[in-house]
Amino acid sequence: MSDQDKMERQAPERHAEPRRARGRPWLLTLALLAIVGGGAWYWFTGHAARSATDVNAGAAREAPGVPVEVAAAERRDVPVFLELLGTAQALNTVTIRSRVDGQIFKIAFSEGQTVKKGDLLVQIDPRPFQAALDQALAQRAQDEATLANNRLDLQRSEKLGEFATRQQLDTQRAAVSSQSAQIAADEAAIENARTQLDYATIRSPLDGRTGLRLIDEGNIVHAADASGIVEITQVDPIAVLFTAPEDQLAGITRAQSAGRVPVTALSSDGKAVLAEGELVLINNQVDAASGTVKLKAQFPNGEGRLWPGLSVNVRLLLKTLPDAVTVPSAAVQRGPDGLYVYAVGQDGKAERRPIEVGVFSQDRAVVEKGLGPGDRVVTAGQYRVTNGTKLAVNAAREAAPPAPGAQHQPGRQTGRPDPSSRQTAER
Repeated sequence: MSDQDKMERQAPERHAEPRRARGRPWLLTLALLAIVGGGAWYWFTGHAARSATDVNAGAAREAPGVPVEVAAAERRDVPVFLELLGTAQALNTVTIRSRVDGQIFKIAFSEGQTVKKGDLLVQIDPRPFQAALDQALAQRAQDEATLANNRLDLQRSEKLGEFATRQQLDTQRAAVSSQSAQIAADEAAIENARTQLDYATIRSPLDGRTGLRLIDEGNIVHAADASGIVEITQVDPIAVLFTAPEDQLAGITRAQSAGRVPVTALSSDGKAVLAEGELVLINNQVDAASGTVKLKAQFPNGEGRLWPGLSVNVRLLLKTLPDAVTVPSAAVQRGPDGLYVYAVGQDGKAERRPIEVGVFSQDRAVVEKGLGPGDRVVTAGQYRVTNGTKLAVNAAREAAPPAPGAQHQPGRQTGRPDPSSRQTAER
């Protein structure tokens, strides 16, 4: 083989070795990239898992409690009220009518005027009645003169003695007696004429307020007229009629037997106190059809805040429970086993406590069993609370017990409201 052929065969081999040498670094680079990428993926996934675990653990350690509002149970005197619906009624109502026939000469009142007893209301033309009185007086004077003459005749007959017959004496005595009786009749006629004259002047029989005038000046009125002239109502003091369930009758009678029973009249929305009065009547029978008994209270009404026919809420004080343990009514919940509250435990967790409630009054519940003074109970936020729930008490809205001796204003709660209704509304 010639030298030229050998060189031509070795040339491709020399060119192939550099190509193989140039391909090996790329493989090493790919291998390094794969190793670095796998390490990075492992590091990131492991770190994220550890971070999530740490966050969950921290959240578990720092989980806030359920936000609630609480109030402390306290001792106080609790008035027990009975709240009912009533209607104001004038204490007395008088329809002014004429008792004689005649023409209205003068009307001396205005519609809606407050009048006093004895004030002039209406003047009927008095002239016919004055004439009748004058005639009766004249008749009496005539009869008195006749009587005087008869008495003189009797005296003369008596002086004649035996010269006068018995018949003459008896006749004279009878004439005197008859004339005396006539004068008595005249006196009665005079009294009747004066009465008729007085009837022509109509005065108010009581203190009260006039209503709409039903007849005008100049009209003829008759004693037999069905409609009157005006109606006067006595509104100070004023009465309120209301009914109570028959099952409350025993408590009302006990309260009345113990003394004065205070009654408060409130506006129809229950927000404004209209008057303070007292119970004056328990009706003598129960209405069997409705199962209620009628009651009547009387109120001073100098400011005129009560008006006949006005619908009012009536609050009657049945009794006062002294030194009773109470909590806000909103704290009381109803469950399948009865009433209960969520109390705040020493560890800040909720404790479900069954309780026995006597009455609900003043928006508070009187707890007979299950709580003591100072125990804190949840009053808002119960829908997220169960037994053992951690609580976050809203300190800004926590109800503090009143200072000793603080006065408590009466509330509007009555009877025994269903706590479940409050729970349902809250949800």
